Amino acid sequence: MNTTCRAIFRLILLVFILQSLRAAPPERSVSPSRQFIIYAPSAALRGAVSELGEQTKANLLALLRQPDRWKTPIIVNLQPEQANLPEIPPAALRFSQTGFGLKLQLDLTIGESIDAALVERELLRAILLEIIYRSQPDVVPGTAFVEPPDWLLDGVLAITPGRDRGPLVEALSVSAKQLSLEKFLRQRPALLDSPGRLVYRAYSLSLLELLVDGTDGHSRLARYIDNLSHASNDPFADLKAQFPRLGDDVEKTWQSALARSSGARNYQLLTFAESQQRLDELLRVKIPDAENSSKHVELSELAQRKLSGVEKIALNGLSENLVLATIRANPVMRPIVREYQQIAELLARGKRKRVAERLVRVQATRTTLAARMSDIDDYMNWFEATQSKTGSGVFVDYLRAVGESQIPAPRRRDALSVYLDSVAAQFED
Repeated sequence: MNTTCRAIFRLILLVFILQSLRAAPPERSVSPSRQFIIYAPSAALRGAVSELGEQTKANLLALLRQPDRWKTPIIVNLQPEQANLPEIPPAALRFSQTGFGLKLQLDLTIGESIDAALVERELLRAILLEIIYRSQPDVVPGTAFVEPPDWLLDGVLAITPGRDRGPLVEALSVSAKQLSLEKFLRQRPALLDSPGRLVYRAYSLSLLELLVDGTDGHSRLARYIDNLSHASNDPFADLKAQFPRLGDDVEKTWQSALARSSGARNYQLLTFAESQQRLDELLRVKIPDAENSSKHVELSELAQRKLSGVEKIALNGLSENLVLATIRANPVMRPIVREYQQIAELLARGKRKRVAERLVRVQATRTTLAARMSDIDDYMNWFEATQSKTGSGVFVDYLRAVGESQIPAPRRRDALSVYLDSVAAQFED
């Protein structure tokens, strides 16, 4: 074989090697719940997407108050951005019927910077799609799949504990015209500009809070999602059918919810002390009695005995209030509030095994945490008073008021005032 043939052979061999390497699947990771199968060249990237997927699913299940019963795995394929293929979208969700069942794949194009909000939204879309078709594994190939509505995606993301709702509340309060519920449900957020998109997210949060408000709101929301595969072309009618709480005058209920959201400022997080105070108020369970009055009972007392039906209903209400309190609680206090919520839920179901021990542990943790936060406050006050080079501005108004109080007031020169001043001077002498 001459030199030219040998070079051509090597070139062909190199092409085959490169094609085989390109065709080789990237490394993969499986999330802790085993629902997410992530393909990406970087182990750190696979781990970050796995953690985000699991947290997104946990937040949704906490909102729906449902256990994790997934059936269809979600394949997440992370591919690098290619300069010669700018038309590739940053996210593409592929949902199809194969000979082995449903296939759910999310393709994410990763550039130099990762849009975490986009990844979280697409992961939530995939999770909701799996829930919608969980009970229909034998969908006929070619069937048009119903995706979760955009307001549900935005609402679930906005209601997640710890999210800053300030911009949404502000956008709702300055909105020139309040849309009707029917018009809002027919909006296409992809066609809105940035301010309109922010208002749409604010509407979505208000609608979701309106739907889950009440004793059975969370379970009705779960049933609404389960039935989305049979939804009609009228989202307004579908919503009214699943949520009779909207009432006969839907628009009045909707406008009232918008007014409540735009005027409320309870999106701000509570301080540690305020979270402690709010938790103490909730843990004094209000129990109605037969004489149309009520009494307050500590949660620790209810854990010591068999509960009546009225007490179980009160504990269900406590559990719901603690879920809402988690949203506004100081981040340090959230695990403790969540622990109390789980304890109240167990007691409401009549399960008292080791509940007393959990109450002792969480109370001890609370005491230790309160002492630590007090030490931190003392240190910060000492640092501000002795080490800080600049003032915080907290006491500016107080110092100004003190300074103004020390300035002598101008003397009055009327006849009576002059006489009284002279009398006072004689007594002082």
